[in-house]
Amino acid sequence: MFPSLFEIPGLGRPLSSFGLMVALGFLVAAWVFQRLGVRDSDDPERDAERLSHLPVWILIGIFAGARLFYVAVELGQGTPVGKSYLESPWRVFAVWEGGLVMYGGLAGGLVGGLWCCAKYGISARRFVDEGLAAGWVGLSIGRVGCLLVGDDYGRVVPAAYRDLPFPITLRVPDPLPEHSLFGAENAGEVLWATQAWMSLNALAIALFTIWFLRRRRYYGQGALLLVALYAVTRGTIEAFRGDSVRGLWLDGAFSTSQAISAVAALVAVGLLVRNRGRTDPALASS
Repeated sequence: MFPSLFEIPGLGRPLSSFGLMVALGFLVAAWVFQRLGVRDSDDPERDAERLSHLPVWILIGIFAGARLFYVAVELGQGTPVGKSYLESPWRVFAVWEGGLVMYGGLAGGLVGGLWCCAKYGISARRFVDEGLAAGWVGLSIGRVGCLLVGDDYGRVVPAAYRDLPFPITLRVPDPLPEHSLFGAENAGEVLWATQAWMSLNALAIALFTIWFLRRRRYYGQGALLLVALYAVTRGTIEAFRGDSVRGLWLDGAFSTSQAISAVAALVAVGLLVRNRGRTDPALASS
């Protein structure tokens, strides 16, 4: 809707609203994580200093994982974008052109976070719940950027539902703003507001997980619940998406995110069931 904010002197391109929201989401998530981590720590003063290192390494992992996963999907499907990476390998690093996959970012962020935990002697098991809860707060803010630039848009709404208000549906501007990703074919159309759904969904799951932290019986239980809830809800929202860039498999039956969501849900639910009788002594006494 508002893909560009203003021109930056000397840069030669406008400031992207998506980039601004992603940066804001990261800063808020880092602040939330620090607050939650210190609140739930046995040694707040010592952990406050050690936990301050985590956000930077998680951010590096998120961008690396999200970009590499996107490139791998495009190469695997043999799309024109994927072929362009073979012809000009340097474009793999051109993240300003777009192309990030959330699940790849999650995997990369976990790798970056685990490396940082090992380096600074942080118990990853103790803080994984807080880390994912804070990350999903940041995700809810970053997803607003998707709406502003027109990325991750929904399918055209059937005529019977076109009068439903935002955030259920949205009317695409006509003419489209410069740098919009909605696609010329969607100008003036009414689409499902999937970007808003994903933002609100991430926020709701984050708030639930933060509420649940004081009620968890073992470290990691909150993270498993978060992943299970997100996998199911994200897979459902994907059914209303209209952009093909997310990757489609089995003749369009599943998107990349839906396939990953199915696996993630099965793993998370399986671990929750397996650990249903578990209680960590440190949490039982708190």
